[in-house]
Amino acid sequence: MLAPITLTGRHVRLEPLAVEHVDDLAEAAAEERGSYGYTWVPDGLDETRTYVEAALEHAAGGRAVPFAVRRLSDDAIVGSTRFLDLEVFQDPAPWPPGIGTGGAPSDDNPPSVAEIGSTWYAASAQRTAINTETKLLLLTHAFETWRSLRVTLKTDARNAASRRAIERIGGRFEGVRRVHTVATDGGLRDTAYYSIVAAEWFVVRAGLVARLA
Repeated sequence: MLAPITLTGRHVRLEPLAVEHVDDLAEAAAEERGSYGYTWVPDGLDETRTYVEAALEHAAGGRAVPFAVRRLSDDAIVGSTRFLDLEVFQDPAPWPPGIGTGGAPSDDNPPSVAEIGSTWYAASAQRTAINTETKLLLLTHAFETWRSLRVTLKTDARNAASRRAIERIGGRFEGVRRVHTVATDGGLRDTAYYSIVAAEWFVVRAGLVARLA
């Protein structure tokens, strides 16, 4: 198991998600529902409680690390994000390959690959430095503490705003997985995949730092 992680920058603190965050997350999610577009965000106190409980159950399985995002300027919880699909490469590799077939990570055996996802922000936190710094904190931890080889980011292929945001932070487009899952509107979703690999990290990091300057 990975120990809980707290990551702090100038604009945000990423705190280990806990049931104590339910009320604040529900308040943040209610701020302006129309701003979420293709992003699924819990609606109401009961749904937010279920959302947090499910995230914590996922984390207990050892392959996710969920966070609440706290804005430091006013100490408000303004959203959530997480590491997920954490895998440790094994030798020899398991067959057939796929998510969940690699080893579960621990502090002594950190993840070779990770995904950053399940990210949403209250309307007042969108189009601010919060997402840029959140990604900088997460990517720095993945590449410099865990020494991960790859970080995946993905979004609904129709979500132009999310795709632009991923590209701005340095994500490289890999392609679209067609009919990948069910979308937030109940239809079938094509998913756009992006990645950052370790060899690209210091260029990506410099870009993120410059954006925050």
